Amino acid sequence: MKGTFPVEQFQGMQTPFYYYDTHILRQTLNTIRKEMAKHDNWHVHYAVKANANPKVLNIIREAGMGVDCVSGGEIEASLKAGFAASKIVFAGVGKSDWEINLGLDADIFCFNVESIPELEVINQLAASRGKVARVAFRLNPNVGAHTHANITTGLAENKFGIAMADMVDVIEHAHQMDHVQVVGLHFHIGSQILDMGDFEALCNRVNDLQDLLDRHHITLEHINVGGGLGVDYQHPNRVPLPDFKAYFDTYAKKLKLRHGQTLHFELGRAIVAQCGSLITRTLYVKEGAFKKFAIVDAGFTDLIRPALYQAYHKIENITSEAPLQTYDVVGPICESTDVFAKQTDLNAIQRGDLLAIRSAGAYGEIMASQYNCRRLPEGYITEDF
Repeated sequence: MKGTFPVEQFQGMQTPFYYYDTHILRQTLNTIRKEMAKHDNWHVHYAVKANANPKVLNIIREAGMGVDCVSGGEIEASLKAGFAASKIVFAGVGKSDWEINLGLDADIFCFNVESIPELEVINQLAASRGKVARVAFRLNPNVGAHTHANITTGLAENKFGIAMADMVDVIEHAHQMDHVQVVGLHFHIGSQILDMGDFEALCNRVNDLQDLLDRHHITLEHINVGGGLGVDYQHPNRVPLPDFKAYFDTYAKKLKLRHGQTLHFELGRAIVAQCGSLITRTLYVKEGAFKKFAIVDAGFTDLIRPALYQAYHKIENITSEAPLQTYDVVGPICESTDVFAKQTDLNAIQRGDLLAIRSAGAYGEIMASQYNCRRLPEGYITEDF
């Protein structure tokens, strides 16, 4: 089964470009809202790093979500899209002074702090503005995740977060500062996680850390468990939505919140991946010595995940129903890693055929580059057609 695309409207357009199916996006958002409605004091902050297309951001804002930002530019994009500053959390291991000042001036909800030096800079900058910055400490829980090594973030060897052994000392150090207010703990163990056991392990670790805080008579208002829920890249048509019920039920059953504590999530990929496709046009079909190549006008400048993570994306020929043939689908970039798929079966391809590279709504358009002086791809939503 293929996805549904307005192919006739696509024909006269300059490729490559991104197409976002807003029916899937809204269905995803509505599913999350229904699950969240079962729980008091639970909040979702969309991770802007997954996709910052303004039209996509507007739809997410309309669904009532907050945002998780990892740069000053993402804060600016979120404010421009109409998100309330009171729903913005700002994470990242290397926040620059101007970014911190931007967050202070906007009075964002919270800074997720990853080191004592960062905490001290935030305190100093807040003092110079006569403000008190709300901070949560990102702890490195040393919890592994069953995912690609390059997107695992919760191990002790990773650059992210503060060591668990330092948690109490860091919190007590912050309590001595006049211009920061400690409001919570923050965690994130990785991305594209499909094994709920990984999230259970995080819950167990958070429970242990909260027990330790209890012994030191420290109670925090907010717990932020990050995101990480993965999607089904193999079957975007059959499984367009992640298993949000299993994901949220895991936290409901396994995480022991204190009375009055709020729980925050930072989902990105799970919200936008399946609604997006990269639409590319076939330039040539080349008969190689051992295989057949479909050479398309999109390259890793437009979608870098296959080159960077060896990631799989389902590809469909959306202009042909001819019998299947086997191709390597490759781009025009002068690099041997510019390959979208090897030995994949597609309806027979001719020059000019449009291919849809699926599940590209997350870490696709946002990671595009202008290597080889190529143009950045445009992004369109369903309502544009």
